[in-house]
Formats: sequence, C-alpha cells, structure tokens
Amino acid sequence: MLLTRVRSAAGAVIFHRVAGPEGASRRDRIHGRAGPRLAEPGSPIWRVHGDAAMFIGGLRALLLQSLHPAAMRAVSEHSGYRGDMLGRLARTSTFIATTTFGHVEDAEAAIEAVRRIHRHVHGTMPDGTPYRADDPHLLEWVHIAEIDSFLTAHQTYGAHPLDPAERDEYVAQTAEVARRLGVLDPPLTERDLKARLQAFRPELRSTPEAREAVGYVLLRPPLGLAERVPYAAFSAAAIGLMPRWTRRPLRLPWLPVTERTVVRALGTLTTGTIRWAMKPPPRPQGE
Repeated sequence: MLLTRVRSAAGAVIFHRVAGPEGASRRDRIHGRAGPRLAEPGSPIWRVHGDAAMFIGGLRALLLQSLHPAAMRAVSEHSGYRGDMLGRLARTSTFIATTTFGHVEDAEAAIEAVRRIHRHVHGTMPDGTPYRADDPHLLEWVHIAEIDSFLTAHQTYGAHPLDPAERDEYVAQTAEVARRLGVLDPPLTERDLKARLQAFRPELRSTPEAREAVGYVLLRPPLGLAERVPYAAFSAAAIGLMPRWTRRPLRLPWLPVTERTVVRALGTLTTGTIRWAMKPPPRPQGE
C-alpha cells in the first residue's frame, strides 16, 4: 500500500538522521542479541527511551545542560559539535539505546568506552579553575539534567505517561547507568531528582559558550529545508518545557500562552507523526 511505503520511507529517513549510517547494524545487535538487559523489557525506562518524545527531551537536555559553565566549557572545547552535530547525535542515541535495550555485556562495554573518553577530557576555566569530564559532580549535573528532560518530555508528549510510582522507578533505573559512569550518589526518586536540580542552581549561569551552543543547536542545525520544519516544532516544544528561570540567561523566549496552545499542539502533532513513521510495518499473514 502507498501509505505503508510512505511511512516506511519517512521512518528510514528519521532513523538515519538519528542513528547515523551504521544505525541499522547497531539496531540489529542492540535488539537482536539474546540475553539479560540492565532493565526489564516494558519497564518505565524502556517506555520513556523508546518513545518519540525523546526527540524533544534530548533537545531540552542540551539546552539545560549548557547552563553549567564547566560542563559547557568541556563540550565547547572537546565535543566537536559544531562540525559534527549529527555524528554526536548518533553516538548519543546509540549509547542510550545500548544501555537501555542492549545486552548487559554491550551496555557495559559502551559505558566503559565513555569512561575512557572522559578520562582524557580536561581543561581550565577562564578564571584558572581546572575541570575534568570525569568529575563526579559534573557527571551528576549532566545526568540529572538529562533525566529530568527525558521525563518531562515524556509526561507532556509521550504516548503513555508514567504514574508517580513509575516515575520513581524510571529515575531509579537510570541511576544504574549513572553509577557505572561515575556519579557517586544519583537520585532514586522523582522528588530527589527535582531537589538535586534545585541544589545546582547557584552554580548555573549563562556563558558565551552556552549562548553559542544554544544558537547553533536551535538556529543552525545541519538539516535540509524539509527537515527544518519538524525540527522547528521540536525546538519550540523543547523551549516550552524549559523552566522559566532558564529563559533569560539563555536568551530564550517566554510566551506562556502560546506555549500552552500553539506550541503544545505542534509538539503533539510532530511527535505523533514521528511515532507513526517509526512504527514497524505489520507482518504479512502467515509469517
């Protein structure tokens, strides 16, 4: 059927953008290798990380993480996002997929690979203070900003939002990977997650590196004209989920009425379309 072919083609384009040229082979290994996983299939972390709302959650995480000067300095000096934004996206999405859905051995190998990279990422802040990517405190900030963003996006745009007990379970499940990466005491409940974010606020501020990164991610993504339309909807939705106190430092708009109406509708439509496009086609009868 034509509709099935259109959906398949759209899904392939989206998957290639997110997972990169080697995405298909990696997907087959992640989902096809039999054996134990870090979390049970169907559990909250599988539901959150497998939903189209992750597109919005990922963008929000990047915006929120940029507010920590040391974390942003490390990204600016070592990540190469300006010249390889899509490559960085593919590596990040592969890591999340592997540690969520992959075999335990593959998840452990992916975590160790990131730890090796972190050991070589270090530098100096403008005031002479040293920073290291393997600093447990910085790792905690990256983790909680990411998990709060994924959870917030899922609760707003996910197909099946989590109830309070499931949200606590999700936070606790993500703590397993965080510990293995070097976070000393990751939050285990949603309440603790929110408290940790609040505790970091005195350290957060706008920097030239943060404003440059936000401008690049929101306004200059390496995408074709047709792809910029859904990307603009995701970007608006991600901004709409940012806390109010982050808007002025990052020079983001604050339009509460528009965000609750037009932006929310666009975000729902776009995530629904992505969810439809990425849905596996039905199997022919007899298989």
